[in-house]
Amino acid sequence: MFFSEKKLTLPSAEEALPGREEQIPVAAEHVVLGQAMAPPFDDALEKIIFGMGCFWGAERRFWEIEGVYSTAVGYIAGLTPNPLYEEVCSGMTGHNEAVLVVYNPRLVKLDFLLKKFWESHDPTQGMRQGNDRGTQYRSGIYYFSEEQKEHALQMRTEFQTALVEAGLGCITTEIMEAPEFYYAEDYHQQYLAKNPSGYCGLSGTGIELPVNVDFVPRDLPRHPE
Repeated sequence: MFFSEKKLTLPSAEEALPGREEQIPVAAEHVVLGQAMAPPFDDALEKIIFGMGCFWGAERRFWEIEGVYSTAVGYIAGLTPNPLYEEVCSGMTGHNEAVLVVYNPRLVKLDFLLKKFWESHDPTQGMRQGNDRGTQYRSGIYYFSEEQKEHALQMRTEFQTALVEAGLGCITTEIMEAPEFYYAEDYHQQYLAKNPSGYCGLSGTGIELPVNVDFVPRDLPRHPE
C-alpha cells in the first residue's frame, strides 16, 4: 500500500525519528466485531501480535476467525514513540506494521492462529512482502507468554522444513517478546471493512502446515454502506 525505494535496514537509535509523547487516538469499538480494540480486556482473553506485510489485509485474515474477540493494527518493534504512518513508511522509526489479535483460547487454538500466520504470507522475504518494500513489511511474531514462544518456534521449524522441501528459502521472521504496541491512525483500523475494494497484497507461498486444527469462519454482518 506504500511503494518506494526506502531503506531496507533498521535505523540506529541515533538515526531514528524522535516521535512524540501523545498517543494516537483509537476508536472505542471494532467496526466489524463491535468489541473494544484497546485494553483492558477480560482476563480470559489472550493476545498475540503478527507482522506479515501490509496490515490492512493481515487484520482481515484474523477478524474473520471465530474465537477472535478483537483486532487492531499498529506499529511495533521500533524505536520512535507514537509514530505516524508516514514516519513508519520512511524507514526511520524501525517499526513493523502489525496486527494485535485478541482471542479466546477456549474457542480458537493458538496453533490455528499461528498456522494462519505462516500460510498467509511469505516469511522468507526479509524487509518486504511482494511489491511492498521496507522495514515495516517484515515478518514477525510478538508473543506474550512462554507457551506462545514455544509454539511459534516449533511451527517455524516445521514450516521451514516444508519450505525447503518445496525449494524455497530460509525464514526471516523475527520472534520476540512483545514490546510496546502503538495503535495506528483510525483510518487504518479495519480498513478493508470500510473500503471493501481497497488494496490487499497479502499472498502466501502455497505451502500448508500439517496442523490438525480446523478453520471456523465467523458469520459476519455486512459492513454498512
